[in-house]
Amino acid sequence: MAKDRKSELGKGIRALISNIEKEPTKIEEAVSEANSIAEIPIGQIEANPLQPRQEFNQDELLQLVQSIKANGLIQPITVRKLTESSYQIVSGERRFRASKLAGLKSLPCYIRKVDDDAILELALIENIQRSDLNPIEIAVSYQRLIDELRYSQEELALRVGKKRSTVSNFLRILKLTPQIQKALKNKELSMGHAKALLGIENAEVRNVIFHRIIEEGLSVRATEAISKNTKQEKPTSTESSADDKLSIQIRHLEDTLSSKLGTKVQISQNKAGKGQLKINFNNNDMLTDILEYFE
Repeated sequence: MAKDRKSELGKGIRALISNIEKEPTKIEEAVSEANSIAEIPIGQIEANPLQPRQEFNQDELLQLVQSIKANGLIQPITVRKLTESSYQIVSGERRFRASKLAGLKSLPCYIRKVDDDAILELALIENIQRSDLNPIEIAVSYQRLIDELRYSQEELALRVGKKRSTVSNFLRILKLTPQIQKALKNKELSMGHAKALLGIENAEVRNVIFHRIIEEGLSVRATEAISKNTKQEKPTSTESSADDKLSIQIRHLEDTLSSKLGTKVQISQNKAGKGQLKINFNNNDMLTDILEYFE
């Protein structure tokens, strides 16, 4: 039954190709015009090195394999011609991978004339419209368009149909450490968390807050509050640099108390260990709530 359906699909595709009298194994007959369609041997098709998506959900891929085995590849992939016997994917790499796993020998393909600049842009835009591209893949793709095609952020925003601020936020997350970027890729952090972390200039403090998000499951709002309340103290001498570790611990305590009490908390401490704890409150009700917390 599956073979019959594939045969019917092949006939339908060949009906769309004008001026081809023989079986479409002679690819050169099918590519005389741009944007033609042909059935190309799978061995002549190669992946796109500019592909923005680096990870493919294996469960979804296997589901697509089963669908292709049962019904054939319904939607053609898009390729560009490299040589007389080789083609490169412009869009549809997931379908290409699934078709190989399903054991197909040839694929229906739209053949387009595109240069290197256009293929990068097409691959990005096709993928950016999918909801499963993770933030790091999007950010890397944006950065490549800026680096390789010399787009400004304003031009890039227009090309991908996003606000300039959105593009800027994605680009900024590439400044985060590899560990934080990995958490974003694995969906342990959201873009909201990432933006809040970027508001913390001190890398060590940022790393402390990152671990709190993972360990305590802090919400985006709580992370934003911590970021807002975090003081960015820049060392002014070698002596003050030596106290950075203690300062980070104190700020960590300030953030913890601020999060639990819902208000700004300040802790000051000298080298002898003496200090002050300052808790802000706006009214008597807030003061009562704070006092009850410590009872």
